[in-house]
Amino acid sequence: MWSIAKKLLFLLDAELAHDLAMQSLKLSKVCWSSSTTYEIFPRTLWGVHFVNPLGLAAGFDKNGECLLAWQRLGFGSVEVGTVTALAQPGNPQPRLFRLPQNQALLNRLSFNNMGAEQVAKNIEKQRCDVRFKIPIGINIGKSNVTPLKDAAKDYRQSFTVLADLADYVVINVSSPNTPGLRDLQEKKALRGLLDVISSENQRRSHPKPLLLKLAPDLHRDAAMQCAEIAVEFLLNGLVISNTTVARDNLRGEIPDGLGGISGAPLFEKSTQMLSYLHQAYASKLNFIGVGGIMDALSAQIKLKNGADLLQSYTGFIYAGPFFARNILSSLESW
Repeated sequence: MWSIAKKLLFLLDAELAHDLAMQSLKLSKVCWSSSTTYEIFPRTLWGVHFVNPLGLAAGFDKNGECLLAWQRLGFGSVEVGTVTALAQPGNPQPRLFRLPQNQALLNRLSFNNMGAEQVAKNIEKQRCDVRFKIPIGINIGKSNVTPLKDAAKDYRQSFTVLADLADYVVINVSSPNTPGLRDLQEKKALRGLLDVISSENQRRSHPKPLLLKLAPDLHRDAAMQCAEIAVEFLLNGLVISNTTVARDNLRGEIPDGLGGISGAPLFEKSTQMLSYLHQAYASKLNFIGVGGIMDALSAQIKLKNGADLLQSYTGFIYAGPFFARNILSSLESW
């Protein structure tokens, strides 16, 4: 059935197919049927229990609208977002493209989302459902209209609105689609941003686990510096990695213009980054490995290279609704 559905969906514009899938999940019985969880390799990090290590990466359920569905499909966690303080439409369409010859996606979405206040309402409504049992990460970024010099205030606003509803919070400074955002990975800017958010977090009666999401295109020294700053400001981990702007060795026709590549072409670069950062900081930080997890073998390689948790987005797009269950079943016999 999936092979037929995939052919039909892949005839549609990629973003339209995504929107139809989200609407189907919201309307389908999958959202209110049994609360099955797939408990394989459970683990507890930062006081948060994960029934299995495979989560849905940020970018698919940007507004936190289908949380129970992801649990029912087998995921052990879901990362909502990227969410910005202000609602924003993102870049003009078309802005999401399949690259089937490469098992990849190219996106130039630019944080299209409902804004922190509305996303908080969406999550709060579903948090009340006793069937929902998996952790929620919330990924926050900078609003497009906010000048880079005011980025810390913008992130703090999102954090303040959303933190109570999150099991962990990811600070996204690595999307290639928001102009100037990756400049926040530079030493001075990153220290300023993390100082504000970490201080806000430490004032809470129960601080939330904080993680930093990095770009795979950083040079090794710059990535190591980001990790050191994360440790300095009491962050709990790193998400490795976001999409890449590299176009190396891609086959077929590639749309002109900017955008980040996810899926299989990202695997090697993101896994190398995960490996060397884990070797240097395993005693101080935990790691979420994301980028190019398309099957059980790629999931195993991420785990061997230091990932404590895994996330996928593009693999789910190509493999369909049994993606998480199939990977977890293979990991169970690994």
